[in-house]
Amino acid sequence: MTAKRALRPRQGILDIAPYVPGKSALAGGGPAIKLSSNETPFGPSPRAVEAYLAAAKTLSRYPDGSARSLREAIAKLYGLDPARIVCGAGSDELLNLLATAYLGPGDEAIYSRHGFLVYRIVILARGATPVVAPEKDLTADVDEILARATPATRMVYLANPNNPTGTYLTFDEVKRLRAGLPDDVLLVLDAAYAEYVRANDYESGIELVATTSNTVMTRTFSKIYGLASLRIGWAYCPDAVADALNRIRGPFNVSGPAIATGVASLEDRAHMQRAADHNEIWRGRMTEDLAALGLAITPSAANFLLVHFPRANGHSAVDADTFLQSRRIILRRVEEYGFADALRMTIGTEDENLAVLDALKSFMGASGAKRL
Repeated sequence: MTAKRALRPRQGILDIAPYVPGKSALAGGGPAIKLSSNETPFGPSPRAVEAYLAAAKTLSRYPDGSARSLREAIAKLYGLDPARIVCGAGSDELLNLLATAYLGPGDEAIYSRHGFLVYRIVILARGATPVVAPEKDLTADVDEILARATPATRMVYLANPNNPTGTYLTFDEVKRLRAGLPDDVLLVLDAAYAEYVRANDYESGIELVATTSNTVMTRTFSKIYGLASLRIGWAYCPDAVADALNRIRGPFNVSGPAIATGVASLEDRAHMQRAADHNEIWRGRMTEDLAALGLAITPSAANFLLVHFPRANGHSAVDADTFLQSRRIILRRVEEYGFADALRMTIGTEDENLAVLDALKSFMGASGAKRL
């Protein structure tokens, strides 16, 4: 008699803690201020909405499997070669595809201590070993990353700016990281929040991809373009990497409505600029006003703030979250990122931001919390 064997997933799968997104609703129904997922308060461009609705007429047809029109629109905007652009169902799919192409059992991949949770997930899902590099001042540290590179290292994931801290590495530091890594290590620059950065010493990764054979940059339409529900992302790659990704991605991995809507979004530069300008103003104002309440704020280059609370009972991040929810306000708990004492707040509309500020004034006044 043949012995029974239990069906088990491949090595690493059961070590994965499933990704849990920010809360999107509160008990009892009714409206809530949702600032938990780094979504733009302006929503998609009206042109994008028109393109999406028009695409409904062709839902019975398969989309262009190469997403050619979207790749060409991206290439035109940034001055890139469309053949080196690969589109996907959000940048998350592209992060997964890169892991599928370049990681396996026995390999290692590095990411920073407070880096995006998806990195650990995609590394473990391929049977590879995640290696965590400590940060300095809640910012990725090039020396710590380089110190953890071994002959088994095959990839480094770097969110720049990082989620959930909002901190970033300067272009000089990113170039130093690339120069310090072996040639057979792929550096993946996750620039999901690049459109929000106004710092002169920042570069999203386009230049490094253009000048090296082992760097990839990923971008998304989920944030400043307001298309999170459609799932559209893109990667700018060396020729060989683009070829590898195109061999393993789904043949129709970006839907027709997504392609059309993405193209229309790129054409409405004024809408994107309005969102970036609003974020610049309110990120600065909320940083100052929340700090004035005695809360520590991690300096952010993105469209969110990491707000740190005291640890004392009644003053904690958990207490603040409960209080805010009583006001129908949803921020992001970030314990899984190593921040039990913090909440992440997306920059919302003027009214939403002021509602958060008013609620936290009441919370901090009632708690008697002192400046951190």
